[in-house]
Amino acid sequence: MVLIKEYRVCMPLTVEEYKIGQLYMIARHSLEQSDEGEGVEVMDNKPCEDPVHGKGQYTEKRIHLSNRLPYWIQAICPRVFYVTEKSWNYYPYTLTEYTCSFIPKLNVLIKTKYENNNGSTENCLDLSEDELKVRIVDHVDIAFDELTGKHYKREEDPKFFKSEKTNRGPLIEGWRETDSPIMCSYKVVHASFEVWGLQTKVEDFIQRGIRDILLLGHRQAFAWLDEWYGMTLEDVRIYERQKQAETNEKVQQNINPQPLKEAEITSPDKVES
Repeated sequence: MVLIKEYRVCMPLTVEEYKIGQLYMIARHSLEQSDEGEGVEVMDNKPCEDPVHGKGQYTEKRIHLSNRLPYWIQAICPRVFYVTEKSWNYYPYTLTEYTCSFIPKLNVLIKTKYENNNGSTENCLDLSEDELKVRIVDHVDIAFDELTGKHYKREEDPKFFKSEKTNRGPLIEGWRETDSPIMCSYKVVHASFEVWGLQTKVEDFIQRGIRDILLLGHRQAFAWLDEWYGMTLEDVRIYERQKQAETNEKVQQNINPQPLKEAEITSPDKVES
């Protein structure tokens, strides 16, 4: 059975504010996390349209991360390893899928919706009765959940950060019940790795990794509030393009991919914020 987790991440922002903050955070975070041939390479970024969700933005990225994986995963991966991320952003709804041409059994699908509440909507993403029976809800607290040591920065800790532009923060115990404005990112994650003997271990690893990324990213979006607050959508798109160019250059300088056979670069069927 596919492991289904729903993460609910509250932020002391409005949904409209986070539309800008999310784009700023992703662009800056990607640049900061890219180093020595590891990181995020943007392959495509263009407008798209959906009959249900309307106009949006499509992005496709290669996430180079082989050296950051546990040894037991590195053992089954080739040296040149990347995950493909395809994302359709119809804010406040987004759909993201992660696939890997080297590991066709690996599928991660993330559906996201943003609402102006503190995580109180019980079925924000319209899951089926069967999905609700197996879903695990995980409330992520950006201020008081522990962040791994290598990513921790005091200046990005919501328990200490205070915004000069908005006067928000620092966040105190119980902030999700008292702070205003407040919004929530609802993310339903389907993680699947159907390989006998490894399925549970890999799926658990994927979910832990996604939770860590959500915690770090949302903390940064708040801690960088004074950097992006007041930007227009056009402003942040310009910033995004600049940072993507810098990130691609940084990653490509350290990547020397070996030629791949055609069979090795055929992507699996799509599956997946």
